[in-house]
Amino acid sequence: MTSDTASVRVPPSPGDTIDPAGMRVIWLLLVAAFVAILNETTMAIAIPALNVSLGIPPELGQWLTSAFMLTMAVVIPTTGFLLQRFTTRQIFLAAMISFVLGTAICLVAPGFIVLLLGRIVQAAGTGIMMPLLMTTMMNVVPPHSRGRMMGRVGLVISLAPALGPTLSGVVLDHLGWRWLFGIILPIALVALALGAKWMTNLGETRNAPIDVLSIVLSVFAFGGIVFGLSQIGGHGGAAGSGVGVPPWAVLVGGALFLGLFVWRQLALQKQDDALLDLRVFTSRNYVVSAVIMAVISLSMFGTFSLLPLYLQNVAGLEPTVAGLVLLPGSILMGLLGPVMGRIYDARGPRTLLVPGTTLITAAMFMYSTVGTQTPVWLLVVVQIAMSLGLASSFTPLFSASLGALDRSLYSHGSAVLNTLQQVGGAAGTAVLISIYSTSLHAGEARGLPTAEAGEPGTHAAFFVAACISIVPLVLAYFVRKPADQEGAAAH
Repeated sequence: MTSDTASVRVPPSPGDTIDPAGMRVIWLLLVAAFVAILNETTMAIAIPALNVSLGIPPELGQWLTSAFMLTMAVVIPTTGFLLQRFTTRQIFLAAMISFVLGTAICLVAPGFIVLLLGRIVQAAGTGIMMPLLMTTMMNVVPPHSRGRMMGRVGLVISLAPALGPTLSGVVLDHLGWRWLFGIILPIALVALALGAKWMTNLGETRNAPIDVLSIVLSVFAFGGIVFGLSQIGGHGGAAGSGVGVPPWAVLVGGALFLGLFVWRQLALQKQDDALLDLRVFTSRNYVVSAVIMAVISLSMFGTFSLLPLYLQNVAGLEPTVAGLVLLPGSILMGLLGPVMGRIYDARGPRTLLVPGTTLITAAMFMYSTVGTQTPVWLLVVVQIAMSLGLASSFTPLFSASLGALDRSLYSHGSAVLNTLQQVGGAAGTAVLISIYSTSLHAGEARGLPTAEAGEPGTHAAFFVAACISIVPLVLAYFVRKPADQEGAAAH
């Protein structure tokens, strides 16, 4: 084998076949994750309509997404501990009940406060779902099949965001905002019912003590960082955070609490009692993959947040057309997930990561040249190229990073990856939207129309994202295939 599959030491793993009960659990988790992510991606386009319908100002309506992100950032770091303390069935049912309850609250909400509460309850369930899916998959799928199965995860995390904005636009145009939750609720209830009937317990649990101090520090650390970043993005770099505290002060406070959180975990992990075990960072392969994942998330979520603004405000497209521009690439990305997984199993990560990160960087630089006269077909082509790059990157990153860890660290490794995605996504959104908004407001102050005022900011924001995306391109050459996955080609 080439150096692409150079050995990364890992412990014994599952057998050569996937147990039927384990496969059934994975499918249940895939369905639940799809519903949760679909719900998450319908809200961004709905905020303007909700502001009008509820009679609230934009800065208040933004909390419907900010509070969701904040709750996710608080919940996800705790999943490493939760997945070891409680059974698969307990975690799944708790997550789905929380999601169903939150969706029902949103559906009948008489006003903003109750709707915000429903979004928070939804987010608590959503934050658990992806770490649960990834940890379960690592525990029950044999090493030589992990790429193929992780490809199915890629399908879920690609198709749901592709359908979310389009579904949201159609529902808002024809039915009203409550139907965003009215459509999701019965699907979630079906997923909950199937889980209650078929979900079984996988893996082992241990009666680890709950460290309350770690939870408190986690809330202020990750919550503070994500909240500060979201406020910068939401206000275009303005000084206010919406709570009377400058965003930079919230970020500094979050960073200080993060330092205390890390100190606490280093002390607790000596007795295997850490809320989030940081020994995952002793694996070089995991660290490199996690850094790539965080930077790609920064570029991807920032771009996906900025694209709708560019398409509608600069390119002058209707919301439905703007959603359709993003749809082909996202669908293709989802459909290619299993294919990329099979390539990973046979050829290793660099065969996918190097061309994948190259496509992402190229697409970013292309986006930095778009303007008011850019033809729609070119935007579709660029988005397809970027989607191909993302499809080529996610599967090898998930598989190579978690596969390099000891089995006892799978849940913590998954929690860290998902936390980095949240923080990276919040950072990308903050940076790109802030650059765009600052330029837009400056242009409008000079009397320019919105399209002309926003074009320079679009160029600058996408150029920054393109430069940042060079980092994964370089690091892609250093990701290795875990040693226990070497037998993939033989199967």
